[in-house]
Amino acid sequence: MHANFQTTHHQFLSYIVSLSEQEYGYAHNEKWTAGQQLHHINLCLQPIAQAIASKEFIAQKFGTIERPIWEYDTVIGNYTNALAQGGKAPDRFVPQQQQTPPDKTILAAELNQLLQTIQQHLETYTDTELDTLVLPHPLLGKLTIREMMHLMAYHATHHHQQTKQNLQSFTQ
Repeated sequence: MHANFQTTHHQFLSYIVSLSEQEYGYAHNEKWTAGQQLHHINLCLQPIAQAIASKEFIAQKFGTIERPIWEYDTVIGNYTNALAQGGKAPDRFVPQQQQTPPDKTILAAELNQLLQTIQQHLETYTDTELDTLVLPHPLLGKLTIREMMHLMAYHATHHHQQTKQNLQSFTQ
């Protein structure tokens, strides 16, 4: 689980870092730029990194799961269905529209730090805690921490693909 989460984020980040400044700031048909995609990933991971720092906080604030645990494919199926039904990121997870893309170096360093922090926190959790403690998701409701990590692993891949699609029409 943790390996897939780390791998998909590092693949996404490696791709973004490899882009030229023109590609990084390019938007087609009002889609997010690569810089905005990177910023969005950071915005989504920040509250997770903060919340999982304290098992007691999670248990007290969000409780435990009261349904059967979803496997990876179920999590992703439920997420893609929610998107297909018009689900969108809440405003707090939407990167700001700006003429100059956010600084790639700063955002890349921030993502690396978030990934390291999340990994360190996850290493303190037992399998039982990963499968019972929950975090809220704006489209899917309460997800166990393991389910959230499944979703975030897919989420990085999803935004990686969106970035590649946006850049298909880029010409220098």
